[in-house]
Amino acid sequence: MTTPVIAIHGGAGTISRSSLSAEEEARYHQALADIVAAGQAVLNAGGSALDAVTEAVRLLEDCPLFNAGHGAVYTSEGKHELDACVMNGADLESGAVSCVTNLRNPVLGARAVLDKSEHVLLVGPAAEAFAARNGVLTVGPEYFHTDARYQQWERVRGQAKAMLDHDAASFAFAHKDEPTEKAPIDPDNKFGTVGAVALDKFGNLAAATSTGGITNKQPGRVGDSPLVGAGCYAANATAAVSATGTGESFIRAVACYDIAARMAYAGKSLEQASREVVFDVLPTVGGRGGIIAVDAQGNLALPFNTEGMYRAYGRGELAPVTEIYAAQG
Repeated sequence: MTTPVIAIHGGAGTISRSSLSAEEEARYHQALADIVAAGQAVLNAGGSALDAVTEAVRLLEDCPLFNAGHGAVYTSEGKHELDACVMNGADLESGAVSCVTNLRNPVLGARAVLDKSEHVLLVGPAAEAFAARNGVLTVGPEYFHTDARYQQWERVRGQAKAMLDHDAASFAFAHKDEPTEKAPIDPDNKFGTVGAVALDKFGNLAAATSTGGITNKQPGRVGDSPLVGAGCYAANATAAVSATGTGESFIRAVACYDIAARMAYAGKSLEQASREVVFDVLPTVGGRGGIIAVDAQGNLALPFNTEGMYRAYGRGELAPVTEIYAAQG
């Protein structure tokens, strides 16, 4: 039996140590730890990697600290459009949904596509209808609302550009009159996606990624999160990978698959392949963000080319490890 491993992320960006209060920082660490522990519980009970990443991302979607599900950002029309993908490394089976507006947990919609459909990606109302027919809970738009996200959108709705997740929060803070109010993340430097990767006791890998997209985005915009190979990938022969960052760049680089390909064709280790893609390839196409990945031997890689990435991992029965900032020194 293999020692199971799970890792999660909740977004990457310019996360300043001086900007997060001790209380805010503690909230993120606690949320990350609780969600990793839930994923570990699935794995330690003999559950599959696919079930573990689905559950971890479902919980991330339910947490308003992150930009997926409850707490998702607003489009330029003041609505929510959500994307998610899951992939099973044992057989490369995949399921994804995009531009859904009423699925409480888009990752469960993606899982329904994987389990119940002959297709890989369903979009819009047809994806919603399919998921609902297969037992995925639907909700009204008010479920996704949080005051913080709405205030972000109100601040930037007159801007020509879209803003990535908490970029808009920082923009909003920067334009308030109260000089003492700080934003935890600098403008234009927070990329909001959630994801999970796992290795189960049986040596199988899986990955899942979910996002609310970018604040003030054009309706119909699809980023990397629901695209197999771009924002999500898993194959037992190589690795399970989930990405967070400038979605269009991760699409152009086919970033998650590129990591697996470097391992398969060039014999690179998980760490080598991940670092090459994150630090060498992505910056050439304007790509900022990071990835989490695990291979069949249980090796983890969590590189990011920004100042921070909300991330956590758990191995076997060991206590979860949570991190936000880049390592010092």
